[in-house]
Amino acid sequence: MNRPDMIRFPLMALMGAAAIPAAAQSPATPPVIVPTLPVPAQGQTTPPPAQVQPTPPAIVTPPPVPVPALSSAQEAWANDWLKTGVAQGLMARQKSAPALHGPALISALIDRAKALSTGRVDTADFLDIWALRPGAFDPRPALAKAVSEDRLPQWANGLTPPWAGYDTLRKALAKYEGIRDRGGWQNLTSTSPEDAVRKRIALEDPAVTPDEPLVDVLQRAQRRYGLEPDGRMGPRTLTALNVSVDERIAAIMANMERWRWMPRTLPVDRVQVNIAAAVLTVFEGDQPVSSMRAVTGSPDNATPMLTSSIHSIVVNPPWNVPMSIAKRELFPKGRAALAAQGYKIVKTPEGGERIVQPAGPNSALGRLKFDFANPFAVYLHDTPSRGKFSSYDRLASHGCIRLEKPVALAERFVESDPNLNGQIQTLIDQGKTQRVSLPKDVAVYLLYWTAFANNNGVVSFRADPYGWDKLLAEKIEASSRRADPTAAPSPAIASKD
Repeated sequence: MNRPDMIRFPLMALMGAAAIPAAAQSPATPPVIVPTLPVPAQGQTTPPPAQVQPTPPAIVTPPPVPVPALSSAQEAWANDWLKTGVAQGLMARQKSAPALHGPALISALIDRAKALSTGRVDTADFLDIWALRPGAFDPRPALAKAVSEDRLPQWANGLTPPWAGYDTLRKALAKYEGIRDRGGWQNLTSTSPEDAVRKRIALEDPAVTPDEPLVDVLQRAQRRYGLEPDGRMGPRTLTALNVSVDERIAAIMANMERWRWMPRTLPVDRVQVNIAAAVLTVFEGDQPVSSMRAVTGSPDNATPMLTSSIHSIVVNPPWNVPMSIAKRELFPKGRAALAAQGYKIVKTPEGGERIVQPAGPNSALGRLKFDFANPFAVYLHDTPSRGKFSSYDRLASHGCIRLEKPVALAERFVESDPNLNGQIQTLIDQGKTQRVSLPKDVAVYLLYWTAFANNNGVVSFRADPYGWDKLLAEKIEASSRRADPTAAPSPAIASKD
C-alpha cells in the first residue's frame, strides 16, 4: 500500500523545538555598509570609517479628506441619525442634546461611523487576550462622497456589520430595552407559582402559552441558557432566570461590539469556536456543515479571542508542558511521582528543566494536535479524558480547545489530498509522532459569543465565565460618554473611565 506523502519530524525534534534559542535560528547579521573614502595623503592619519546605516524612507501621511459643508436638510437628518446610538448598542441610555452644526456635526458623524464600523472601544483599551482586532477604517472619504451626492442614509446603512448575527442582536436589543422600560421582571424563587414562572419566561419567549406544560416551558428556557434541559427549577435555572434585564442588555451590547470587530468578509471555508458555549462549528461554502462539543479554558485559564490558520496536524503528539503549568501543578508532585505517571524531565539549553509527556494513549493531547500560529501557544487537540463532553459545563482546560471528534475533523481537512484521504486513523495506529501538512490552510476563529438571537428575536444566552461582557459593556459606556454628545450615563451599567 502506498504510504501517504507528508512532512515528518522525529519525536525528539517535536519535543525540543520550543527550547531552541532564538539566536540559533536567526539569519546571519548583514554586513555593515561602509562608504568608499579617498586614499589619504602620505603621513595623513585616517579616522576609522563611520558606520552608515541606510536612511529609511519617510512616511508621508496624506492630509485627511475634507468633508463638504452639509446642507440644512442634511444637518437635520444627521442630527436625527445621531439619536440612534442606543438602538445600535453604543450606549445603554441616551440624553437629549442640542443640535450640532458645521465642524462639530461632521466630527460627530465621523466618530459614530468609526464606532459602528470597527467598535466603540479603542483597541488601545483592549485586554491583550482580546486578540481579535478590527482593521483600520477611515470614514472621511465615503462621508465626503455621500454628502456631495446627497446619499447620507445609504452611507449610514452600510456602516454596520453585514452579518445576520449582528442584525438579530440589534432587533433583540430593542426588545429587551422595551422590557426594561416596562419595569423588567421580578425575581423568582424555588417556590414561585407556576403562573409566575410561565409569565417570567414568556417575556423572553413568545412561544409560551397559558396551557403549555411547565416542564416544556422550562426545558426550552434551559436550552436557551445552555443548561441541562431537565425541566426542573433547579439552582442553575433559577440563577439564569434571575439575571436582571440590565445585565442581559449589557451582554447584548458586548456581543454587538464584538461583531463590530469582525472583518467584513470571512473565508467561506473556516472553523469557528464559540469559547463561551464550548462548541466548534465547521463552515464550508459559508454554511455550517458540522459541529461538535469542545472543552475551552476555565475561568482561571481563559481561551483567547483570535483568528489564525490551521496549517498542520501532529499525529501522536508529545506534550511539552508549559512552564506555568509545570511549576504550578506538576513539579510540586516530585520527580518520583512524575516518573510514575510517565512524564520526563528534560534539560534545557539554558541549564534549566522542563517537563514532557511522551506521545501515547495517556497523553494530555490525545492522538491529534491541530497547529495554528498565535502568541498564546493554544491549539485544538484530542484528549483521553472524554467524560467532560457529556457535561453542560465544559470550560475546564488550560486555554487550549479539546475536541469531541478530532479524527473526523482531521479527515475533513485532508480529504482533498488523495494520499491522505481516509488515512488519519492509519497514521494514528502507527504510533509514530509525525506532522502532516494540510492540503490547504484552514481559517480558524476563536470567538466569545454569550448572546445570539434567532430571526424571531429570541435570544440564547451563555454565562459570562471570564467576566468579559460586564467589562466590555463598561468600556463601551465609558468610551461613549467621553466621545458622544448624545450618551447618557447608565445607572445600571457602570461606566468607568
